[in-house]
Amino acid sequence: MSLIDTVRNTIVPVHKEGYIFVAGFFVVSLILGWLWEPLFWIGFVLTLWCAYFFRDPERVTPQDDDLVISPADGRVSAIQMMTPPAELDLGNEPMLRISVFMNVFNCHVNRSPMRGRIVNIAYREGSFLNAELDKASHDNERNGLVIETAHGEIGVVQIAGLVARRIVCWSAKNEPLAAGERFGLIRFGSRLDVFLPISAAPRVAVGQTAIAGETVLAEFGSTKGPVISRRG
Repeated sequence: MSLIDTVRNTIVPVHKEGYIFVAGFFVVSLILGWLWEPLFWIGFVLTLWCAYFFRDPERVTPQDDDLVISPADGRVSAIQMMTPPAELDLGNEPMLRISVFMNVFNCHVNRSPMRGRIVNIAYREGSFLNAELDKASHDNERNGLVIETAHGEIGVVQIAGLVARRIVCWSAKNEPLAAGERFGLIRFGSRLDVFLPISAAPRVAVGQTAIAGETVLAEFGSTKGPVISRRG
């Protein structure tokens, strides 16, 4: 392996949405260091953390229209039947909701859980409660995408959290998305909800760690039984 390959495999690129924040942290570090040298090193560590937060690693995504892939890094915080947000126009019947909570150390780039076409994007202002709370799905600021897939329409909702103050979505209505393709991010702690037709079977357990673009959250057309989990 060449030196260039080694560097590429060691250093994870920072998403462009994070450039201004990393630069801002570094400038503040220089100012603090001018006032008192030890403060520079504290600021420098925070600058490294900021770069780590906005990291955008490559992922290997299974390309199978029967699989639902995690849209976010984090912990599976809920698997339950819930009525989707009204602004998504997905109807009033309960759908399978799988939630992934992202803390401030998780990668926050969001990816499409399935291949399809975006048929609706709906933003809603709201509060900034702890994203782990169940009521955050209804009360918090959020941005939802409806994706038309081979198994019908699904919803993907970006939910701002206690610290998060900015939801970013660079995809547009009628755009096609591949499974695992990046469509947005949320800054500094948040949650992603995926709403699926009841024909989808969960393939993860609450508390499990999910990797965006790689972890299979659910599957369509499976004859397997429910997922059994245990703590080791």
